[in-house]
Amino acid sequence: MGTKWKNKVLIGLWAILITFGISGLFIGCTTGDRYISRDYFNTSEFQSELDQFTEYLTMFELNPITLKEAKESIKVTKNEIDEYRYRYGSLFEQKDNIVAQYEPRIEEAKAADDQVTVDSLTEERDKKVQDITNNFKSDEYFKEKIVKEKEKKIEEYLKVEENHRADYQRYLDSFLYYFKSSQTGKVYTNLDPTQENRMNRKEMKFLTNYTTSADHVMYSDVPGFELMNSIADKKTEIFVGKIALPKTLSAGNWLMMEAEKYKKQRIILLVYVISSIAALILGYFIRKKSKGIQAEIERYHPYYDKLPIDVRAAFFVFSCIGFILSLFATNDEIQYVGENPISSGRDVVIFLIAGAVFSALILLQWNYLISVVKDWKTVKAQLEKALLIKMGNWIKVIFKKTAAKLREAFLNQTAATQVFILLAAAFGLGLAAVLVVVQPIFLPFYLILVGVSAIPIVVMLVNRMAYLNQIVEKTNELASGKMGKDLQVSGKSVLATLAGNINVLKQGVKTSQNAQAKSERLKTELITNVSHDLRTPLTSIITYTQLLKTEEVSSEDRSAYLEIIDRKSKRLKVLIDDLFEVSKMASGNMDLKKEKVDLVQLLQQALGEYDDMINDSSLQFRVTNTEKPIYAIVDGQKLWRVFDNLIGNILKYSLENSRVFITISKLNGQAMITFKNVSKYELNDNSDELFERFKRGDTSRHTNGSGLGLAIAKSIVDLHEGSLDIETDGDLFKVSISLWFSE
Repeated sequence: MGTKWKNKVLIGLWAILITFGISGLFIGCTTGDRYISRDYFNTSEFQSELDQFTEYLTMFELNPITLKEAKESIKVTKNEIDEYRYRYGSLFEQKDNIVAQYEPRIEEAKAADDQVTVDSLTEERDKKVQDITNNFKSDEYFKEKIVKEKEKKIEEYLKVEENHRADYQRYLDSFLYYFKSSQTGKVYTNLDPTQENRMNRKEMKFLTNYTTSADHVMYSDVPGFELMNSIADKKTEIFVGKIALPKTLSAGNWLMMEAEKYKKQRIILLVYVISSIAALILGYFIRKKSKGIQAEIERYHPYYDKLPIDVRAAFFVFSCIGFILSLFATNDEIQYVGENPISSGRDVVIFLIAGAVFSALILLQWNYLISVVKDWKTVKAQLEKALLIKMGNWIKVIFKKTAAKLREAFLNQTAATQVFILLAAAFGLGLAAVLVVVQPIFLPFYLILVGVSAIPIVVMLVNRMAYLNQIVEKTNELASGKMGKDLQVSGKSVLATLAGNINVLKQGVKTSQNAQAKSERLKTELITNVSHDLRTPLTSIITYTQLLKTEEVSSEDRSAYLEIIDRKSKRLKVLIDDLFEVSKMASGNMDLKKEKVDLVQLLQQALGEYDDMINDSSLQFRVTNTEKPIYAIVDGQKLWRVFDNLIGNILKYSLENSRVFITISKLNGQAMITFKNVSKYELNDNSDELFERFKRGDTSRHTNGSGLGLAIAKSIVDLHEGSLDIETDGDLFKVSISLWFSE
């Protein structure tokens, strides 16, 4: 035989010896206490048989309760009558129930025009109603009913007792008894009363003194137990006596057979335990002395190392569980070797071989596991490569992808659909819970279902409710006039959409408030400016008119006064005309006479009107891109007014000795005209307010403008579906006009 096979045989022999040895110790520890008694008649099993016989003896001999006796002892209390009377409700409720039972049948008979059936059902109904009414007037009716119910329960109980009489007779064939009542002195025995002295230890295999009471009633789960127990409780009789087993019992008696089986089984177990101890010692020495076993174990380690650590752990746990189960199976089967030596002996051998296989597997893994446990760094490194970790990561990725797809599909639904899905999920979990109650075998699947669906749903609902509370708090703040911070918009749910809309509304409210405040401020400024600009020339006119009325005015002064009045009147007319024009434009009542106009030529004409003023000023105008014509469908007269106002403003408000840049060009299908100059007055950041009426770059209002030039210009451009924008950068003032040009 080769060395490898020799080592394998040694491992197998060691495994069988160790398994046999451990199983013997296990059996000795778990069942040894059953076989330490002197004989069967001193065991707990025999004591339970003795107690059962005593219960039967009390029931059938010492305290028999006959049907007549039980029925005569029946009593009915007032509480029982009331309970029975109102068992189905009050008189009114019971009458209503009877009427409700007959009403559909009577109506059906009426519909069929069957008067005979109607009369019959009505008479039957009225009779039952009257019977119920009479019953509530007298207790005797209910008392009779209750007595009949109790008698029926007693009959059922005594019937159950009678079914056990055959078992009692089997005990009588084995046991001898002799009891005497402590109250009456009456003797109960299955011997001749004169032969009591025969019950001595020499003539009996077993003998014991026994005391029992007369109130013993056995079957608590049978209807009528409480009634029978109350009858038995009334008897306070105590019986004192002896119970014995005669030596003359045949070997075929069931108790003698149990005693013989006990004796044989005790010998088998004693031999088994002693042999197992010897096997355990022998296995220890084989493992200690043999080097071939260790060599064979180490030969398998390279293959074992290739397995992930969790697979190895599971394999070890599986081997341990298999070994333990084989011990229990051996323990159970060894109890029957005395009765069935062939079949039970065969099963014991099979279980021992199975245990030996598992013990060999444990041996192959044990040394390796010890070395791994000592090196925790290795364990940590191998745990990262564990199969469960890899599967967990794979499942986690799949779960995240699936959850993301489900969440996206869920959030894309309407709010009503989302609520319906959640309610359907809750209803499904409820049905699954009912299924688990009916069939507990589905509990693991239900727990998985709860982990996969219910817990995420609960977490999602909690998050949604918290988010909803934040939204409600924010809306309460908005309702009280507090703006605060914007709501956080997370996800694509309905609540996220609502939060986003609330943020938009909040910004709209804030913008509206700012616009309203600005409008109020500008309105105040408008009134102030209009009052100032109109009152100044009007005051001059009134003043000089009063002076002209005086007689002391010379002709020279009169001419000067008239000149001032004329100038101020024209100034007042300009203000009123401009204001009227702006109002017409704002209301949309101005008609445009559009035609194809060369914007370049129109700009040059506007500059030509101011040619003398430009030459007299210290400003240097730089006009570019005027070589090619740029056509647009516009009202030339109104657009000339725009250029006129802008050039006039440049001449009024530009810093002396600065440059003015005017550019006209095409860009993306639009004609772009820009005016850039450096302001002599300080410009604020609110450049858009320069469009407002009576708003001037010169806030001291020392110039002769009306303050309506830019407002008029913007209104005209807006009527042409163009745009006029103002930009300021320090003192640099830039106006940009865009109009759709025509080819």
